[in-house]
Amino acid sequence: MDVRDTEDHLDLPEHEWRQRLSAEQYQVLREAGTERAFTGRYWNNHAAGEYLCAGCRKPLFSSDTKYDSGSGWPSFTAPAGQDAVTEHTDDAYGMRRVEVRCAKCDGHLGHVFPDGPGPDGLRYCINSASLDFEPKR
Repeated sequence: MDVRDTEDHLDLPEHEWRQRLSAEQYQVLREAGTERAFTGRYWNNHAAGEYLCAGCRKPLFSSDTKYDSGSGWPSFTAPAGQDAVTEHTDDAYGMRRVEVRCAKCDGHLGHVFPDGPGPDGLRYCINSASLDFEPKR
């Protein structure tokens, strides 16, 4: 089997991703899809806790940085740490954006925009399908 799972990185063959993820999660995380606005399970979640990658369970965002951007997707002012996500230029659909991916499994999460309210002015616009939520205990 061609699986590489370390603390820092997870590589799985595509058939393993298909077994591990729902059809919607696969479409978002592995094919860089986007769920429709206001349809994801976490866009309106106000509970305290941690948002994890649905593909590998890496901590990505904290509820402390989540805010209502009005966009219809979960929005955060910052990732959980410097090693949580990676950013990549996305020139798809005739526009330049910055794609956000999980640093461990390289799953597509969403995009980051320079119109957020936080100290860095960033809005991490993330698909609910790419996330799992762990409530604070």
